[in-house]
Amino acid sequence: MQILETYKPFEIQELELTEWKPRAVKNNFFELVLVKEGAGTQCINYNEYTFNKGSVFLLPPLKCHSFDIQVPSRFVFLKFTDSFFKNTDRLSVDSNEWFKEASYVLSNYNQLPGDIIKSDIDRQHLDRLLAIILQESRNYGEDSVTLVKSLMKSILEILIRNIRKGSFFEVHQNNTDERITKMLIYINEHIDKPENLKVDHLANVFLMSTTYVSEFFKKQVGMSLREYIIKAKLRLVEIRLLNSDFTLTEIADDLGFTDVSHLSKTFKRYTGTSVREFKNNGEYMLLKRSSCTV
Repeated sequence: MQILETYKPFEIQELELTEWKPRAVKNNFFELVLVKEGAGTQCINYNEYTFNKGSVFLLPPLKCHSFDIQVPSRFVFLKFTDSFFKNTDRLSVDSNEWFKEASYVLSNYNQLPGDIIKSDIDRQHLDRLLAIILQESRNYGEDSVTLVKSLMKSILEILIRNIRKGSFFEVHQNNTDERITKMLIYINEHIDKPENLKVDHLANVFLMSTTYVSEFFKKQVGMSLREYIIKAKLRLVEIRLLNSDFTLTEIADDLGFTDVSHLSKTFKRYTGTSVREFKNNGEYMLLKRSSCTV
């Protein structure tokens, strides 16, 4: 078994495995997995998906995921760690946008099993990008930092455009209306722009009457538009609290809460815990779409 590992702000490993052994799980942003060789099944929350050479997965910040390896397999694991974002200049426009893009991936991927990549070309791109990062990791130093960050930014872009192509949102399984996926993408991409989330604005964008928007949304998603927007914001609050150095005031201002008190009360109402308790526990709550009971 070969292990290639770098230090913060990211971790990358190449492992050859004949059986899966549980690993320590931290609340990193997320972990990308590329199957270089082998076959078997992936399990997350008791849902299974067949994997083989070329499969690409995102592992959520949950302890209950595993691989049932049927043929000796070689994996590449790339972790986007919290320090990767905390140690950057978050005041720069590029760094702030980068953080938002990473948050978009984590908050909108539904944490179900399955290959996240929908394009064979993108699959090839990821393979090449990860190969370069692996090579740089062997002699990781200051000279590699800029290059690796650039490569990881490219990986984020690939993940985002594939999430947009897939059904990675919480909608009823029998849903066949493509408008709801487009609406959810629009809402999450404009979650920090309250004026774009108003019913009349959404009605104009999606060519619906203002009275039909809310009815349509609740029928397709199973919750009201207002509740969805609040939960989408709070998932981003969780991400920023655990993976960035943003203050509560900055988070409240950026996500359209009236003030810190409004943010704190809303957070407590939907999570059942205070912001302080959440940070001390250091574990996602709303970000976990479902959790294991055994």
